Parts: sequence; structure tokens; C-alpha cells
Amino acid sequence: FQHGDGSKGLPSFGPYDSIHVGAAAPQLPEALVEQLAAPGRMIVPVGPQWGAQELVVVDKDAAGNVTQRTECGVRYVPLHM
Repeated sequence: FQHGDGSKGLPSFGPYDSIHVGAAAPQLPEALVEQLAAPGRMIVPVGPQWGAQELVVVDKDAAGNVTQRTECGVRYVPLHM
């Protein structure tokens, strides 16, 4: 088990082909985007604890180019950072 700031990920075990974040981050965690393999995909809820949140899909292609799209509105517990 690892204990720490979930928004920082765990770079020593990366890069990761896929990342699923199970709690809402106030903004897209750039450290996790950096740890995403090329190609790779991350699913992360983004938004304030008591406000509108969105499920964001982040894709990194084989060349390392990153795109993101909003899939739908969601409500998750907050990611402790």
C-alpha cells in the first residue's frame, strides 16, 4: 500500500497504460497526465466538491500528444490532495 497525495500518482511504477481516478480532483492532475503511457487513457472526475463535476477522458497518442474530452456530468467524493 502507498499513502500520500493521490494527485501525484506513483511515478516509480509508471508509465501506466490506463489510469482511473476514483475521486474528484478540483482540476486535471497534470502529474497523472505525465505518468500516462503513450498510448494511454485516463478517466478522471474533475470539479469542486460541492459543485458541478465532469467525467474527463484524457487520451495520449503514440507520439505523446494529449487530448481530453468531457464525457458526462458526475458526482464523486473529493480527491484529497
